[in-house]
Parts: sequence; structure tokens; C-alpha cells
Amino acid sequence: MNYFPEEVLEHIFDFVTSNQDRNSVSLVCKTWFKVERESRSQVFIGNCYAINPERLIGRFPRLRVLTIKGKPHFADFNLVPHDWGGYIYPWIEALAKGCPSLEGLRLKRMVVSDESLELLSKSFLHFKSLVLVSCEGFTTDGLAAIASNCRYLRELDLQENEVDDRKGHWLSCFPESCTSLVSLNFACLKGEVNLAALERLVTRSPNLRSLRLNRAVPFETLQKILTKAPELSDLGTGSFVHDPKSETYNKLKTAISKCESVRSLSGFLEVSDRCLPAFYPLCSNLTTLNLSYAPGISGFELTQLILHCKKLQRLWILDCIGDKGLALVAETCKELEELRVFPSDPFAPGEAAAVTEEGLVAISSGCPKLNSVLYFCHQMTNAGLITVAKNCPNFTRFRLCILDPIKPDAVTGEPLDEGFGAIVQSCKRLKRLSISGLLTDEVFMYIGMYGEQLEMLSVAFAGDSDKGMINVLNGCKKLRKLEIRDCPFGNVALLTDIGKYEAMRSLWMSSCEVTLGACKLLARKMSRLNVEIIDENEQGDFNLDDDRQKVEKMYLYRTLAGPRKDAPEFVWTL
Repeated sequence: MNYFPEEVLEHIFDFVTSNQDRNSVSLVCKTWFKVERESRSQVFIGNCYAINPERLIGRFPRLRVLTIKGKPHFADFNLVPHDWGGYIYPWIEALAKGCPSLEGLRLKRMVVSDESLELLSKSFLHFKSLVLVSCEGFTTDGLAAIASNCRYLRELDLQENEVDDRKGHWLSCFPESCTSLVSLNFACLKGEVNLAALERLVTRSPNLRSLRLNRAVPFETLQKILTKAPELSDLGTGSFVHDPKSETYNKLKTAISKCESVRSLSGFLEVSDRCLPAFYPLCSNLTTLNLSYAPGISGFELTQLILHCKKLQRLWILDCIGDKGLALVAETCKELEELRVFPSDPFAPGEAAAVTEEGLVAISSGCPKLNSVLYFCHQMTNAGLITVAKNCPNFTRFRLCILDPIKPDAVTGEPLDEGFGAIVQSCKRLKRLSISGLLTDEVFMYIGMYGEQLEMLSVAFAGDSDKGMINVLNGCKKLRKLEIRDCPFGNVALLTDIGKYEAMRSLWMSSCEVTLGACKLLARKMSRLNVEIIDENEQGDFNLDDDRQKVEKMYLYRTLAGPRKDAPEFVWTL
């Protein structure tokens, strides 16, 4: 291929879309490195502190779409301090100077200020897409700046963000000339919405295909919007509690029946069971159904809705559906590929468990295409996990969260080692795994032995000794992220195979047996790693000179930028 002109190589590389494949291509030779450098338009940064923005811009001068992750994944479980870091402003400032052609920015778990959004809105003339997932620090004033200044905006997607809603009319800031919107999601906003501005915006957006509303958008407005956007393929509804015998309900039902293009349905934040039949006409073509924020729907009404969804490929739902409801899903949804079951009441006692191993076994038996599971439950058994492994060998993601994190096999009282061992042994393509329940070092022996494709592992309250972590690091050759909390792993486990960390993206350890001295030794030997110690003790008795101290939280990550400059007082980079 070196005999091809660079223009031909660049055209060929356009068909290589995977970030990992693009990285591999750039390592072949100098010519390929140069062509890949100048042809890549999309870049993924898994850790905002792994590289500085100036270096990134120099590496990829034709960057158009940038994806960045900030805080560690355990931030979702409130294990990372609120003001730990992950600020996007320095990135936007650098991009404004060195990459004015940026068109898209996708951020996850980052701190986004109003100043950041305002600078973003004024710096990139052809900016088209902003996606914020689990971000914080901004208000609706920042959204108003995006709406006012991004004239070619096609996508504004706000997912599970903490937004300070100042009750401003940010939707009215979209200029009348804005007709380019394809996707709009503000379901996470809690404040009131300028309904008239929303209707006008939808009316003048002929290409709108995805619309997710918050609970402040009432029943009547939803009906009006649907009549003006019949081509929607993704619909998220907010709040509607109404009398199904009313004229408004009948109008909505008529409008919904005309939305034949809808394939994804989500929301139902506040809903009357009696109103669900209005959505039955959409169900026959649905491939995605997200009811994970619908605590008001009874198990019976859930099953009645799902009976109409025979083409579902992705289902997110609360555990109030029960084992019998999941059995009905298994009988109805033969195309199901992804299932997520969330707890409606995480603090419910075990004897009041809404879903158990029976529901998961039923799903695995009836849905042969299943490849991704997130399952919150109060109990599990080895026999259940072994059956699931046999029924679904195509899992790429398997995350099991037993709400009592050290609960043993619900029938035998034994550890769940054999069950998870069956999962990693049968599922050869498993890339992401989260384990919970009573577990010994034996489960880590299985993971190290069979987790050949494993890239991310989350562990809590598991293991007996350092051998567990050592087995994982020695065996899982493709491991990129390892998250550990409340496990008896200490200095021996941390220091046995330190060369492994340079091939990984990050390691998080909290409430383990690691000491400050071991962390210092690791930092001295591995100069390309940042080893951060996080201590939130308000007493201020953490002594950096006492190497025997146990470290409460340690975050280790690979970086080309060196120690970060924005670390708060409670974070020490060794």
C-alpha cells in the first residue's frame, strides 16, 4: 500500500472508523502516520488529564468532533469528590485558538461552566453538535448562549446532568433562522419551559428526528408538538397525568397514531397508568424502550405495554416489573440485545425483592441475541449464573449489582465464584464485567484465566488476598480500566506487575489495604503515570511523610501531560 498516493490512502482510511483501529494504522510506518494524522476528524480522549489540548491539536490538525471523559467512573457512585476536577474550560480555550473548525463536542462527567458554554458558542463558526452526559457546573444561561450563537446547531443532547435552572427562557433564544435541529434532548432539566418557544422551534425544524422533553411539558403541548413533528424516530415524553376520557387525551392518541416513524420511546416521568394505551400504536415498531425513570407505572401496566413491543432490541426498565414480567419480556421480545433493570427502591429489604435470578434466567432463555446486561437485584445463585452463561455466550457486557454486596448464593449459601466463572468462561467476547455478592480469590482466578478480551472490570467487597488482583493483572491482557473498592488488596497486589499500568488507561482503588509508601514507590518507578492520592478527611491528619498510612482513595492513570495543575487541596500527585 505504500505505492498508493497519499490521497488514495486517505480515502481508504476514511473507512476505518474505530479509534483503536485508527491508532493501530498510525503505527505501521511514517507515511501511514502522516496520512492518518491529517485525515482523522474524530478523536476520543478517555481521560481529560491524559494529554494536554495543545498536544492533541498539534497531532490532529483537521479535528472536527472531540469526545472527552473527565471524572473516574466511580463518580457515578459518589466516590469521587464533587470538586475533584475535570474542567472543560482550558480545553475550549485551546481549541478556540488552534482548532476553529471544530463542529462537535461530546463530554462525560466533566465540569462545564456557563463561561465555557459561552466561549464555545462564540468560537466555532460552524459548530453543530453538543452532547453533555453526567456533567455539572452550568445553568440555563449557558444553554441560552449555545442557542443564541450556534446558528448551525443540529444536536443539543443533555443526559443526566446537574443543571441550575434559573427559569430563564433559554428555548426562546434560538433565532427564528434556526431550522437545522435534528436532535434536542432536555429531559434532565427540572424547571419550567417556554412552551410557545418550544412549539415554534419544533415547527421550524423540518429535520427534527429526536426529541426528549422534561416533565414540565404538559399533556396538551405534547399533542401539539407531535402534530408538527410526525417524522420523529426518537421520542422522550415528560409529564402527563390526565383523564383518558377527555378530549385532550383523544387528541393526543390521534397524534401518536400518526407518528409511524418512532423507533425509540423513553421518559414517562409522571404518568397515569390509564394513559399508557395511547402509546400502544407506537409499540409495534419500537426497537428501544426506556422506562427507567417511570416509578409510577405498575408492573401490570408495564407488561401490558411490553406485550405490544415485539421488535424491541433495547429495554431499560425498573425492577417493579418483577420476575413474572421479565418472563413475559422473554416470551415477547425475541430480538432483545440489551437489558438494563434498575432498582425502584434500592433500600427495600431482601425479602421484598422485585427481581431475582429467576427473571434473569428467563430472559437468557427467551432472548438468544442478548449481549449486554445491567441487572440490579437482591439475590443471585450460582445455578442461575451458570444457566445464563450457557444460554447467552455472546455477552460483551455483563454487569450484576446485588444490592447487598456480600450476599452469597441465595440457595446454597456458597460464594458466587462458580457462577461468575461460568460467565467469563462461556462468554469469549466479554469486554466489560461488574461483579458483586460473596466472592473469594477463586473468582479472580477464573477472570484472569478466561477474560482474554476483558477491557473494563469493576469489583467491590470481593476477594481474600492479594492473589485475586494479581491474577487479574497477569491474565487479562487487554484490560484498560480496573475499578476496585472495599477489597483486601494491598501493596503486593499493587506492585507485583507495575508495567501493566502503562498499557492501561486507569486504576482506581478505594478502601483497600494500599499504603502511602507503596504508592510513592510506584510513582517513582513509573514516570509516565500520575498517581493521585485523594484524602477528604476534614481533620487534616493525613501525613505525606508517614509511608505506613493506608490510602483511602488512589487514582492512577497514564498521561503524556505530567501532573495536572488544577488539583484541589485534598488531591496529592506523587
